Amino acid sequence: MNTPLSWIKAYVPDLDVTAQEYTDAMTLSGTKVEGYEKLDADLDKIVVGKILKIERHLDADKLIVCQVQVTAEGETVQIVTGAPNVKEGDVIPVVLDGGRVAGGHDGSKTAGGIKIKKGKLRGMESYGMMCSIEELGSSKEMYPEAPEDGIYIFSDHKSYDGIEIGSSAIKALGLDDVVFEYEVTSNRVDCFGVIGIAREAAATFQKELKLPVVKETGNSEKASDYISVEVQDKDLCSRYVGRVVKNIKIGPSPMWMQRRLAACGIRPINNLVDITNYVMEEYAQPMHAYDLDLVAGNKIIVRRGKDGEEFQTLDGQVRKIDSSILMICDANKPVGIAGIMGGENSKITDEVKTVLFEAACFNGTNIRLSGKKLGLRTDAAAKFEKGLDPNTAMEAINRACQLIEELGAGEVVGGAVDVYDNVREPMRVPYNSHRTNKILGTNLEKETMIGYFKKVDLEYDETTGEVIVPTWRQDVESQADLDEEVARFFGYDNIPTTLPTGEATTGKLTFKLRLEGIARNLAEQFGFNEGMSYSFESPKVFDKLLIPQGDKLRDTVLITNPLGEDYSVMRTISLNGMLTSLATNYNRRNKNVRLYELGNIYLPKALPITELPEERMQFTLGMYGEGDFFDLKGVVEEYLEKVGMKNLVTYDPKAEKPFLHPGRQANIMYDNTVIGYIGEIHPAVLNNYDIGDKAYVAVLDMPEIVSRATFDVKYQGIAKYPAVTRDISMQVNKEILAGDVEAVIRKNGGSLLESYHLFDIYEGVQIKQGYKSMAYSISFRAKDRTLEDKDINEVMTKILNGLSKLGIELRQ
Repeated sequence: MNTPLSWIKAYVPDLDVTAQEYTDAMTLSGTKVEGYEKLDADLDKIVVGKILKIERHLDADKLIVCQVQVTAEGETVQIVTGAPNVKEGDVIPVVLDGGRVAGGHDGSKTAGGIKIKKGKLRGMESYGMMCSIEELGSSKEMYPEAPEDGIYIFSDHKSYDGIEIGSSAIKALGLDDVVFEYEVTSNRVDCFGVIGIAREAAATFQKELKLPVVKETGNSEKASDYISVEVQDKDLCSRYVGRVVKNIKIGPSPMWMQRRLAACGIRPINNLVDITNYVMEEYAQPMHAYDLDLVAGNKIIVRRGKDGEEFQTLDGQVRKIDSSILMICDANKPVGIAGIMGGENSKITDEVKTVLFEAACFNGTNIRLSGKKLGLRTDAAAKFEKGLDPNTAMEAINRACQLIEELGAGEVVGGAVDVYDNVREPMRVPYNSHRTNKILGTNLEKETMIGYFKKVDLEYDETTGEVIVPTWRQDVESQADLDEEVARFFGYDNIPTTLPTGEATTGKLTFKLRLEGIARNLAEQFGFNEGMSYSFESPKVFDKLLIPQGDKLRDTVLITNPLGEDYSVMRTISLNGMLTSLATNYNRRNKNVRLYELGNIYLPKALPITELPEERMQFTLGMYGEGDFFDLKGVVEEYLEKVGMKNLVTYDPKAEKPFLHPGRQANIMYDNTVIGYIGEIHPAVLNNYDIGDKAYVAVLDMPEIVSRATFDVKYQGIAKYPAVTRDISMQVNKEILAGDVEAVIRKNGGSLLESYHLFDIYEGVQIKQGYKSMAYSISFRAKDRTLEDKDINEVMTKILNGLSKLGIELRQ
């Protein structure tokens, strides 16, 4: 959003500040100024001059020698020029000796400007230079009356009648101005117009705001006799206002309007177009004009487009329309894309006689989506996207009609056609001044606060204690918003430093984050490096992991607007990212790689999606090189010990994970619940990922960990009595698992059993075929006495009897 200071001063006439003062104060009061440009920064000593006499240069065919009056008192200077378009009597801009211009006649600009000095041209003295509009830092686009190639001539245009010789040419051309660029947030739609900015400036500098008075215009006829309007899709068009102007007279707009538009970066075209652009910049309300003679049936229909429909816009492009795009149509055909661009078939030409003016309020989201779909973005669309106030439409179109009459551009037909079923009413927000002081740490009187509100047209109802918020202030919805209004006009820099109130709390990580932090620290202690992979994956991942059709892991959340097929679903398993990272390291010839990741998987609760999927954090460990299944198992058990899960962890070999080696995998069990899995990667999966070494993974489901972990510590006294240890060596069938043996030891060990651990496994010539040797060390202790042999022998007999039932024999 850009506005010239001169336009702001037109509505705040007492405003007298420098560009920097304006920037600082407006930014502090909440209207952030990104920067400003002084249009005359590189211009100096440029006055209005008059050519009194022209003579040919004796030594140059293309040069002429001019005697130019440069003061009201009649002082003249000699200037040599090659400009082809000047004649005696012309009034022109002249830069005097020692002055500066912004650039060359080709439109190029020079930082700091170009200094003009007196000198000789082919032997003739020249004491200055006559200027083209390009040399003054502008262009023919912004000054359409300027010649294509030559000096700018004031006297060719009636707007400059009475201009004083010797006065500032910079001021006459409107270049003595400052253009400010604002960063306006999307909820301050009113500040996308000059009136909104002027209102903020008046409140900030405590000056009177004098807005243009919009008077009722129009002859004794009725607009409804010329045009009718039907809005079929009122959810996309909350208001549509139409007014008619006949006997149109196309011509240039006045210089003051051209200069204001040019300062905003809008090229002046003609009075009709300039008026619609002017009102759009003034009220932030886009308008459009149709040639009424080209509107079939003298009827406007606002409806959705038809699938497959084609429409040629004003830029000459043929656009394909569908039912999601709102169209402005006549009785037979579309004539415009609502809120974006009009059509070639109803555009304004120099032959136009009668014009239909449109000011409407369209659904901002629909305008944004339609513009994106069509690849078409306009200034009007950019404003509609923010969500306009429908109550502004009538005032804006009346302002346009008033300007039509004032500029003699046509005859306004009385009345308007207004389709506005659901009128938006001002919002009422309860206000508590004591809360404002408490929040801000101030001690302001209630009347002072209400005074701040009134500066920006927020009225206060004493009887109800409510602030009445006008419909164009869409950002004020609650007490907090009113607190902000007080803060910004009192001055953020004036708010005193106060101690915070309330109770102090000890900051700390949540329980979940503490568990994740322990996971990171432990993994890194064991030599694992953290990796991060995308939550978006390809459906082909399931084939690489050998996951069968119909498996629940294939039930995925589809991405509506994916980057591509490789990122088209949300992952339901964390292994693809881990294996891809391991493969990348393997193919870079990195040895002994250990990686871990803490990341979510996304499990849909139903398909198609009716609610957000379940997000489950997974602690994934992966490695190849040095280390094996048991090393990874040790890391898992160490982590569970660290987070207080001290009950027995068991492993179920019937995990049936297709991506793991069928004989080297297990579900990790805790309290008879699966909390994860561990195993060696299936050789076929390794091949799919181009990993040429054995790889191992373990995955812990963190929600299961969170529900069982604890940091509570229970301390026990040091044992008073010694422990007794017995070692046993057994011959065990290979089909029997260590977990089965340990279950028997636990079951029969009773209260005297303190601990046990497997210290040897052997298979060889001394063991019969199909068997293995397993050796355990079993420790016993009593809390109240020293154990005797008979106590130990009794327990050991029970253990050995239990083992014999599994077909296990003691080795002799």
